[in-house]
Amino acid sequence: MSRLGSQSTYRGRYNEPVPTSNIMEDDADLPEFEPFDDDDVTLSEATPRGPAPGGGTLSVCVVDMCQPINKPNHQTVGYDIQNLVVRRGLEFLVRITFNRPLSGGDDFQLEFLIGANPSASKGSMVVVTFGSRQGGAWAGRVVENEGASVLVGVTPTPDAIVGKFRTYVAVVAARGMQRTRRDQSTDVYVLFNAWCPDAVFVPDEAARREYVLNDYGVIYQGEATAISQRSWMYGQFEKGILDACIYILDVSRMPIYNRGNIIQLVRKGSAMLNSQDDNGVLVGNWSDDFSMGTSPTLWTGSVNILLKYVNGGVPVCFAQCWVFAGVFNTFLRCLGIPARVITNFSSAHDNTGNLKTDLIFKPDGSPDKRHTRDSIWNYHCWNEVFMTRPDLPAGLGGWQVVDSTPQETSDGHFRCGPASVAAIKEGLLCHPFDAGFCFAEVNSDVVFLKRDRYGTLTPFRVDSTHVGQAVYTKAIGSDTPFNITQTYKHREGSAQDRQTMDRAEEYGCARDHSELPESQLSVIMNSDKANLGQDINLLVDFQNQGDTPRTVQAHLCGSVNFYTGVEANRFKDYSFSVTVPPSQSERVVVRITPQEYLPQLGSQLSLHFVVTGQALDQSVSAIKVVNLQTPPLHLMVSGRPQVQQEMFVTVSFTNPFNFVLENVHLALEGPGLMHYRTRHYNVISPQATISWQEAFMPRMQGPRRLIAALDCNNLRQVSGIADIMIDA
Repeated sequence: MSRLGSQSTYRGRYNEPVPTSNIMEDDADLPEFEPFDDDDVTLSEATPRGPAPGGGTLSVCVVDMCQPINKPNHQTVGYDIQNLVVRRGLEFLVRITFNRPLSGGDDFQLEFLIGANPSASKGSMVVVTFGSRQGGAWAGRVVENEGASVLVGVTPTPDAIVGKFRTYVAVVAARGMQRTRRDQSTDVYVLFNAWCPDAVFVPDEAARREYVLNDYGVIYQGEATAISQRSWMYGQFEKGILDACIYILDVSRMPIYNRGNIIQLVRKGSAMLNSQDDNGVLVGNWSDDFSMGTSPTLWTGSVNILLKYVNGGVPVCFAQCWVFAGVFNTFLRCLGIPARVITNFSSAHDNTGNLKTDLIFKPDGSPDKRHTRDSIWNYHCWNEVFMTRPDLPAGLGGWQVVDSTPQETSDGHFRCGPASVAAIKEGLLCHPFDAGFCFAEVNSDVVFLKRDRYGTLTPFRVDSTHVGQAVYTKAIGSDTPFNITQTYKHREGSAQDRQTMDRAEEYGCARDHSELPESQLSVIMNSDKANLGQDINLLVDFQNQGDTPRTVQAHLCGSVNFYTGVEANRFKDYSFSVTVPPSQSERVVVRITPQEYLPQLGSQLSLHFVVTGQALDQSVSAIKVVNLQTPPLHLMVSGRPQVQQEMFVTVSFTNPFNFVLENVHLALEGPGLMHYRTRHYNVISPQATISWQEAFMPRMQGPRRLIAALDCNNLRQVSGIADIMIDA
């Protein structure tokens, strides 16, 4: 090592290190007295010649951040934090009590500092003045001046840095400025503001309340024809969560100066919510082994995850896409960014970056998993944020895709977005960030190919409707799903859809141009909803539109799949023959028994069926995903539903199966009601019932929700909720 290697400095590169932490040591801040740096003023001239007008030197006695007034005005009452939380672009009040009434010659200013080495030019040091003297960018005015008490209004700019500011009052004297001492109780958190002309302004009040203030929600899962849902506790107002979100930005080493830029902040957050390459919040795990952490299906919300990350200093195990999306939604809403969780059903993950998802089959019609690289997820969850995009052409602002699930890298990090939803719909894939990848997730063609013994691939069918079958999010004000597919794509096969696909190809997305003869033979596969442990009846309908009968040699493959489309275990290979009369259809019913799939199920609940068929020169295929339904948890609430009044919740569950549930974990929480709690049971025997009661005291009024989850090695995705209206 060189002599300078162990004493590296920023000299020659920066005057000072770039501040990347919102945490500031008390003894490293501005001095209490700061003399003026003015060569024209001598020491004798700077010394006061007599008592100040009004009787004695002016000094500050009390600084009151007026939380009872400011928090309701700024929609921040819910934050369980001792300090004032405000939204930028909107005035907040500060009451300053001096040792005497102000006189005509008195001068004072408020100073707001964030990070180390605060700089007025960078926006990390803001001086607010109240007279004719010019101050910083934030506006200030005297609202009320009564005796020794002065009420002032401060309005941060709509592009102010987001984070925790330190507050000082400085009295201007002849020789310099006398500041108040460091007082953590006067620190103020500044957030993005959806209520004013901020970069995240939302014009509709109901949307603001849903996408910024709602601290619980619903995440949709399953598949397009059998949607299931799970409640998720965002808990953005819970104790410690706002500091946790700032801590995440500190760990990312994002410069303080950039934290008012919505585009840079959400892009950094997208990278930091996963731990793939930057010591971020969550470790992804798409296996069946969660022994080194918590199963993704046991989490009920974001609060415990974020607090574990902050307190432990290491990434939290484990997550899958809905967990990444749920925690990212908490991060975004906590900082004041309008955000929602999105579910795309039949979501393509195309490793080759084109608009083709290739599914390869062997000559006998069974799936060739060894040579298939692409996958179709039953569903995939990401987030949308609402914001302006001044870096893009007009009309491309509004909802933007951001995704923290680590799938592919973007500029060297596992992150995705923000990508304009409007740009995705129109195929404008030349704009940042990652629009091409998002476009493929909802628009890929599924290409069915047969691989012969020599490795030659021959396409026999192209399905342009399977991927992106439906895109859902929670409706405003209710738990019902809101179909927003039309915001991502035009109607399949329409003229606008063809134009979009052509435009996407112009921007580099390769498409399939196989010229296949129009088939007179088709197949559709359906099934009713199936409960875990019951028979599944697959209805396979062959349709012959020709004028001669056709005999189809068909093959049905059944496998237990991860929801990502990756095969876990295959449990059925069934070959059969069916003759379809001309201009008619023929149905084959295939019965799947629990004895076939249960031994291979493990912790998965998704069964994947593929049928292929050959009739002379015509090939057919179809895909069906069956998600097995699980029994619910039951929650019963008792007690007086009022703030700070003791209440009780009882969680009960009966094992309806003929097998034992072992190593069972229960989790329970509710934002504004109770913190995350768990209970463990070694065994729940067949037909046995367990019951768990917990006491809690509501902190917040209004509609509240409790959610419970049960998880064990051979039963997952079991949950229940209880909704309560809490009085003040």
